[in-house]
Amino acid sequence: TGVSWRPPLAGTADALARVLADPRRQAANDLAVRRLVSARPELAGVRRASEVLRTAERTFLHAGPPITWERASGPMRGALIGAMLFEGYADDEREAAARLAAGEVRLEPCHQHAAVGPMAGVVSPSMWLFEVRDTEHGGTAYCSLNEGLGKVLRYGAYGPEVLDRLRWMDGVLGPALSAAIGLTGPLDLRSLIAQALQMGDELHNRNRAATSLLLRELAPAISDAAPGHASEVLRFIAGNDHFFLNAGMAAAKVSTDAARDVPGSTLVVAMARNGTDFGVQVSGLGGRWFTGPAGVPDGLYLGAYGPGDANPDIGDSTITETSGLGGFAMAAAPAIVRFVGGEVADAVAATRSMYEITLAEHPAYQIPGLGFRGTPTGIDVTLVARTGLLPVVNTGIAGRIAGTGQVGAGLVSPPAEAFTAALRALSDAVADPFEV
Repeated sequence: TGVSWRPPLAGTADALARVLADPRRQAANDLAVRRLVSARPELAGVRRASEVLRTAERTFLHAGPPITWERASGPMRGALIGAMLFEGYADDEREAAARLAAGEVRLEPCHQHAAVGPMAGVVSPSMWLFEVRDTEHGGTAYCSLNEGLGKVLRYGAYGPEVLDRLRWMDGVLGPALSAAIGLTGPLDLRSLIAQALQMGDELHNRNRAATSLLLRELAPAISDAAPGHASEVLRFIAGNDHFFLNAGMAAAKVSTDAARDVPGSTLVVAMARNGTDFGVQVSGLGGRWFTGPAGVPDGLYLGAYGPGDANPDIGDSTITETSGLGGFAMAAAPAIVRFVGGEVADAVAATRSMYEITLAEHPAYQIPGLGFRGTPTGIDVTLVARTGLLPVVNTGIAGRIAGTGQVGAGLVSPPAEAFTAALRALSDAVADPFEV
């Protein structure tokens, strides 16, 4: 009789044994995952970054673990240059790059400021952000507004059309959304996500249903709050199937943040990429990053682009997988394979495999095709090490040369090194029973 068995990740046996023997682990993980799945994210407002983020003057936030200009990839550099031009910190591309290289703008991770950003994830002071609050545990998280697809800042493009769009979002879209949510009051994102899963979304690379549901909630208020701009705002949202993604990312961030800082917990509370490194954070280890090299996604390419045009994996949007959505929920979204490649059976198999490395099934986020089973939620570092299974991530693909924009979408595996490094740190944090 065949037995399903996988070897543990190489070099993890001693650390794994020590962590599994930690008497705190079970109760700590029970508490952390309970906080994660009980979070109740609500869209509370749309506000300017300068009003809500406590950053030093001339600070840009970015996706993923900490990165310097010297190590930044093409799309990260392109997005930073675009933000310099948008904020008026430089007059042209050359001046922007020189000022960034000279360290005239501080670069800090979005995650350090209760925020997340898709792809390059660059947030500058003038940008508008979704503000999402967890009414169960009291946390707040932020994410920028979605620009649409193609040549956009988050993919590293910074041409005139990118800056014109950002200026329109600054002067029209942000104020209209802020006023509209002032009229509607907070919107229940947990409920919208649950509905969207049952309508064929997985909430990372497929957000068509979620965007439609959000638009239905906001449209009357947008018409009342911004009558002079309502048609262009509604047309922009309706023409951008990914508009909900950013609100959903903030909902995922505030949910995983509720599970942070539980001593002894091996629960992953963040996975993020900056285009150079892939990093994870673990509940029991505070804000420490554990990293490995970001891989190049395997997927479908736009037009004449191919793998040689692709930048390594980038973005904070893996917060969706961290919270039990995205790649972990692909069985709910069979049409996603048309975007990222593969067959429907592959999407179902990906979700089923993730139950092996997670601690819970989400009580609200359910998959009709699996008999309304909850999505696999709460990645456990010890289960990753024991099974050798790495989290499934589906993602957009940015062009490796600054200014290119999006070149495709696909699947990518995180580097095992990030999880083994976290496991070793967890092992080091276990108290020695023989120490007095």
